[in-house]
Amino acid sequence: MNFNMKDAIEVLERTPQTLTYFLTGLSDGWLHCNEGEETWNAIEVVEHLIEGEKNNWIQRLELIISDDSHKTFPPYDRFAHLNNNTEVALEQQLQEFNTLRSQNISKLKSLIDPEKRLELSGTHPVFGSVKLREVISTWVAHDLTHIAQIVRVMAKRYTKDVGPWIEYLSILKKREPK
Repeated sequence: MNFNMKDAIEVLERTPQTLTYFLTGLSDGWLHCNEGEETWNAIEVVEHLIEGEKNNWIQRLELIISDDSHKTFPPYDRFAHLNNNTEVALEQQLQEFNTLRSQNISKLKSLIDPEKRLELSGTHPVFGSVKLREVISTWVAHDLTHIAQIVRVMAKRYTKDVGPWIEYLSILKKREPK
């Protein structure tokens, strides 16, 4: 196993800073590009991350460590952010994400004793029994997945513009399903 609470928190703490540095001040062309129909742009990814901070990660951890005998996670709508029709500036969204993440990391640190609670489990509505350390590991991998997604989407904006160099840019190449 590679999981280590300190290492996990290092990434979780840096995600809001990384996105703020990378996205703040970019033109709309970068912020609104996507990979086609039913794909997300950078702003939608940030909105999705905010939704997770509000309604997913900490709630699941709290349920696992609770005295509740019924520890089944409520379903989480991964697309809920797409139903929000509010026009909030990206900078405000990034600040909200940073604030929520800071609060959630504080809760994480206060709730979880890595020596005692990591093997506690809850029930995911699709996967069945999942351990607390798996939820935290997934939270970290989820952040990294969406950082990579933003970078990939932005790079693909220039797919046709790079000309023959596409041969050297693996991020732009189509991958065959395995």
